[in-house]
Amino acid sequence: MCKGLAALPATCLKSAKDMKHRLGFLLQKSDSCDYSSSQGKKEKASSSQRVSQEEVRKWADSLENLIHHDRGLAAFRAFLKSEYSEENIEFWVSCEDYKKTKSPAKLSPKARKIYDEFISVQATKEVNLDSCTREKTSHNMLEPTLSCFDEAQRKIFILMEKDSYRRFLKSPYYLDLVSPPGAGCGPDNSKRSHAHTLDCNSNIISQCA
Repeated sequence: MCKGLAALPATCLKSAKDMKHRLGFLLQKSDSCDYSSSQGKKEKASSSQRVSQEEVRKWADSLENLIHHDRGLAAFRAFLKSEYSEENIEFWVSCEDYKKTKSPAKLSPKARKIYDEFISVQATKEVNLDSCTREKTSHNMLEPTLSCFDEAQRKIFILMEKDSYRRFLKSPYYLDLVSPPGAGCGPDNSKRSHAHTLDCNSNIISQCA
């Protein structure tokens, strides 16, 4: 039995220091609840934080309820990204931001940026618009106004509402948020993680006995 630090072998002292370092690391890791375990799950996890079950259920009432809530928008964006069709929601968000433009001098460059990115035939994230709407929007680029993308935005909203929104409501990206509490990073999981930390600590101590 060790009677003091001076009586401990060098290897035992080293193990004790390693134990202290590991304990601090494991405690930090347990607090995070493996938040960064997967980049793909990060947006889903963030969308579920501080959102009541009542609020989440309202997202199933309409697409408007969903995308006008920050967490709902994040969850829907993550879902569309998994389907490689995030250009629709990105276009919708860009249009919402554009309509908040206060400086007339900024209208033209911002409008051109949105047009080149989502509507032009050479757009990097071209959205699915009918020829009539595309032509009308192109004409609006001659003299951009706050409403120049309204028709195109409305068409994309309807497209998402009839298609991807319905699939989202049946996907884990939504169903996991309306599942009973305790399925995610709850107190039980935290306790199990803390117990695992103590087990690791015990194993280290036993090596120094």
